[in-house]
Amino acid sequence: MRTTLNLDDRLARRAKQEAAQRGTTLTALVEAGLRRELDGPRRQAAREPFRMPVSSARAGLAPGVTPEDLLSNARIRELLGDDDAVL
Repeated sequence: MRTTLNLDDRLARRAKQEAAQRGTTLTALVEAGLRRELDGPRRQAAREPFRMPVSSARAGLAPGVTPEDLLSNARIRELLGDDDAVL
């Protein structure tokens, strides 16, 4: 099917350059992109939604640790016994 598309000038230039680098045509590049875009949502809809695990722990903070300690990277490293930890 022959059709006319109005593309942003910069996008069209980038697409033409990309097609040339890939050794293909602008038409083939646009078709591949449309296929990915149109097929994508169906594949995503088939996935089960991500559910964040919820902890059932009730113990709270370890003895000697205050909520203020959790705001200090140095204190967290000290509590973990790892002065070289990157937080």
